[in-house]
Amino acid sequence: MREDVKIYYGQTLQSTADLKTSACCTATPPPVHPRTVLARLHPEVLERYYGCGLIAPQALEGCQVLDLGCGAGRDAYCLSALVGERGGVTGVDMTPEQLAVARRHQAFHAQAFGHAHSNLHFLEGDIERLDELGLPADSFDVLVSNCVINLVPDKTRVLAEAWRVLKPGGELYFSDVYADRRIPAALADDPELYGECLAGALYWNDFLHLAKAAGFADPRLVEDRPIALDGSIAERIGPVRFFSATYRLFKLEGLESACEDYGQAVIYKGTLAEQPEVFVLDKHHRIERGRVFPVCGNTWRMLRDSRFAAHFEFIGDFSTHFGLFEGCGSAMPFDTTAGSAGGCC
Repeated sequence: MREDVKIYYGQTLQSTADLKTSACCTATPPPVHPRTVLARLHPEVLERYYGCGLIAPQALEGCQVLDLGCGAGRDAYCLSALVGERGGVTGVDMTPEQLAVARRHQAFHAQAFGHAHSNLHFLEGDIERLDELGLPADSFDVLVSNCVINLVPDKTRVLAEAWRVLKPGGELYFSDVYADRRIPAALADDPELYGECLAGALYWNDFLHLAKAAGFADPRLVEDRPIALDGSIAERIGPVRFFSATYRLFKLEGLESACEDYGQAVIYKGTLAEQPEVFVLDKHHRIERGRVFPVCGNTWRMLRDSRFAAHFEFIGDFSTHFGLFEGCGSAMPFDTTAGSAGGCC
């Protein structure tokens, strides 16, 4: 299947127009802070984009970022502008044809952004074998990935390697495709469905267990949308429902398995240019500037023990436990109704 994926993304697909489904499309309009950067990317790089989400988390200035499955480089080039001259971006992909496109336009983007040529590097290899590429432990502030992990058979190793190369307090921020149940074996062996990011999709609850086993104790869902399938693809898929979802996973030792209440709160200072009024941590945490916002112990640590610490005031400690926060359940986290319509961007 690995070779099938290389052929599909290296030879079969030449642009987003060749995709058979909307699974590898980003339907949500890009946020304001990377929008101007995306507008300056080379057209061929944009044409060879097959992502399903927007992987531009906040507070990237000066960060070292690793793009897992960078493809033709759209996200990597965008991130290289967002991290600035003090930061750096490394893109890893196993498809030579995709990397050739990315490398071909390095000089173009160096001129467009001034620093992109020196702070961006592309490596050919497997994202589940980062050690073989010489990437050391505890070396990246942020890892991103856009609709790629579903294409990798050994997802357990991908998450283990992500934990290894992240610095303490670092973050894996990624978009991918998930299913509402485990994929039947007959579909999992279909090369086209696999290349379309469907047959390799994880059942959402299996993903949560894999992430926690790798050390990411409290995965946070940022956004999600149902994926609509039409025609013969829908007939072959049957009753399985698919969702595009963005998660953020923090490398923090000692996070708890549930949202425990210690009477803590945070106050957002409004100091991030990309979100001056409301900081969005995840789907359930929209923190208004200047407002005392109660949080569980895990959320308190995600903000205090990460690159976000300077942007918050912190109230409380772990001296008194008040029990479990209400609403910490185990139902499927995705919305099953489609939101506003949108095309690939």
